[in-house]
Amino acid sequence: MKVISPKNIDEYIESFPEEIRRPLRQVREAIRKAAPDAEEVISYRMPAYKLNGMLVYFAAFKDHISLFATASARAEFPEELSFYKGGKGTIQFPAGKPLPLGLITKIVKFRVAENIVKVKSRNK
Repeated sequence: MKVISPKNIDEYIESFPEEIRRPLRQVREAIRKAAPDAEEVISYRMPAYKLNGMLVYFAAFKDHISLFATASARAEFPEELSFYKGGKGTIQFPAGKPLPLGLITKIVKFRVAENIVKVKSRNK
């Protein structure tokens, strides 16, 4: 049973059945590898990562795993993301299908670089 207000990402993941935990762990690992210095937090009741501002969020839903990566990330990878449903800044990876972990890594690295540029421009 899903925890309504998880205290941390481990608790969030463990609140799902194993068939959902596995892809959630894969997404988490891809994010950690792409942004090893990012801080893991729970925000809006979802796992999230901060590094010079918010990077990405992810969450499990009935039929998909969503990555919330901002509209700029979605615009940066239009061809690769054309296979996935989603909103302006959201990507939905269908349940039961292999996750595009390489693409998730590229998106997170893009977001890290984007946040670095924002911080530098604020400090000028």
